Amino acid sequence: MNNFFKLCLDAILENNTATKCDLTNHIYNTISKDSNAFEFAPLPSIISITSPGKPEKPELISPLKVPKRKTGTKEGHAGLIHALAHIEFNAINLALDACYRFQNMPIEYYQDWMQVAKEEVYHFQLLEQHLINLDFSYGYFPAHNGLWDMAIRTEDDIIARMALVPRTLEARGLDAVPDMQKKLLASNDIRAIEILDIIHHDEIKHVSIGNTWFQYLCNQKNTNSEDTFFELLEKYNAPKIRGSFNRSDRIKAGFSNSELDKLLQYSSGQAL
Repeated sequence: MNNFFKLCLDAILENNTATKCDLTNHIYNTISKDSNAFEFAPLPSIISITSPGKPEKPELISPLKVPKRKTGTKEGHAGLIHALAHIEFNAINLALDACYRFQNMPIEYYQDWMQVAKEEVYHFQLLEQHLINLDFSYGYFPAHNGLWDMAIRTEDDIIARMALVPRTLEARGLDAVPDMQKKLLASNDIRAIEILDIIHHDEIKHVSIGNTWFQYLCNQKNTNSEDTFFELLEKYNAPKIRGSFNRSDRIKAGFSNSELDKLLQYSSGQAL
């Protein structure tokens, strides 16, 4: 019988994008049909992964060095789609790592995060194909590893992982998608807008899953979830969230109005 955690690790470390996607879908299909098909015995050691498996390209560079291109140009437009594809590729690994790294959670936790991983595969493949339709490919442009950096920083703290990846970094996507779709409309890229509609719908669910397990873990420790969230933002020096919030979709994903009021105050640098 295959060990679930070992299979997740194998998928994270896989360099070939198509094989990584196939492995992820296989794990999801198996656990969604029959969780008893896997062994869930904790592995003797859990390794720190400084960088998940990826193809030789894209070249990973500092976020500050990623070129800024005008989306009105062919390369600039493809660069935006490429950046989105890279986010979704990272999101596959993040969901797999949420399963691999934290090996003492209820079975429902692993079912939830494998669903996320499977949907991130779908998003990545949609964007990868769209890049091909634009005469580019994944790996053509350089990219950064900012999302994975937070995974490394939270590798020993599952509450911090739930707070700072789905509830902070991924939730930011709920705010950003409408503005990106306006840019794509200016480029008359209707297919990309349709893809972002799919991603946006699923990301509300993904942030909600993060919220669910964050609340579960806070309840286990008998701590206030809102207070814990802001304490973790400070402790891990999380990136400040700038700009307006997509309040309605964040509420759908499980944020409360009071928490969003505090988050707006926090993002503006005011004391809570």
